Amino acid sequence: MMRLKLNKRVALLCGMSILVTWHSLLGGTQHVGSAQPAAVLAEATPANIIRYVRDRFEVPQTVRVDADPVHPSPFPHFYQTAVTVDDGKQKRVSDVFITNDALCFVYGNIFVVNGASNAEVIHCVREAAKLPPTAQVTVGPFASTVFPDFMKSAVTVRDGSKVQSGELFVTRDHRTRVLGLVLPFRQDFVERLIDTKNQPSVGPPNARVTIVEYADLECPTCAYFQKFLESELLPHYGSKIRIVFKEFPLPSHPWSTTAAVANECAYLIDLSKFLNYRTLIFGNQETMTVQTVREQLLSLGAQAGLNPVDLSSCLDAKASLGRIEACRKEAQALGVVKTPTLFVNGRIVIGVPPAPAFYAIVDEAMANTDARN
Repeated sequence: MMRLKLNKRVALLCGMSILVTWHSLLGGTQHVGSAQPAAVLAEATPANIIRYVRDRFEVPQTVRVDADPVHPSPFPHFYQTAVTVDDGKQKRVSDVFITNDALCFVYGNIFVVNGASNAEVIHCVREAAKLPPTAQVTVGPFASTVFPDFMKSAVTVRDGSKVQSGELFVTRDHRTRVLGLVLPFRQDFVERLIDTKNQPSVGPPNARVTIVEYADLECPTCAYFQKFLESELLPHYGSKIRIVFKEFPLPSHPWSTTAAVANECAYLIDLSKFLNYRTLIFGNQETMTVQTVREQLLSLGAQAGLNPVDLSSCLDAKASLGRIEACRKEAQALGVVKTPTLFVNGRIVIGVPPAPAFYAIVDEAMANTDARN
């Protein structure tokens, strides 16, 4: 994600309203909709916002986070609050926004432009970010997003060999633009964004808690979570939970996509062999290389009981690649950038907390399910 340092005075000269970037944690979003204020206030409580900031941006408990009650903002369709982050050395106070339906958490550089063309927007971005004259700024075509009433475009800044990219969101009335991130806030909205049908999983579909894992088969922490879920988590909760497995191979891992294709092939060939095959792949991470990964995946498939001809054909044809791309697109909409990233009934958990802390998250989700029912 592009991080543009904006000069507030210059930005105002361009006729824009700017939300100054906080630390290096966040980006920005916007959503147009309608909701009763009471519903927003019930969702966007200071406690919920504080927990969201901690969960989403991995703020440790040693750092104090406070949030004021939300109130109507100067920007249409937004509520606003001030979030304070204090690590004992420095205190930072930043304005953040919640869309008026509480679907999205908003942070970034907000441009309010009345009737501005793309050229004028590019000019304002250039001036506000104090880009050098040699930098070229381009804004791509806008496309629909999973966030109602928002469209999104790619922004690219090139200066010689240096290239930065980011996202520009625009409301459907084309008046307000946001350079930064769009992040789903309300947990039921997060759950609606995740496809759990026809996905590899363990546990009953009607389990009280659904845990969705976005993992990279080359990721050591993901391998640790696999051991934890098989040896501790599933025995502890049994049929009360369901685990849904999503592939999110990282570009920095050279053989992870090939392994993800093989693992999804296992799901397509014989669902009953999927989990064992996944465990075998994780258990052999250290010996796999780009040169040996195909033969090792086929050998592990045989150990898992998969038909070798079917697995070889599926792997070589990359027949499951479309499933992986769908998972990747879904994860990006959810703001996933690291593995493992988990969603426990819609609540984000990045990495693997200690077992007692993870059990507490699951127990809270279970209690909330029981309270709704």
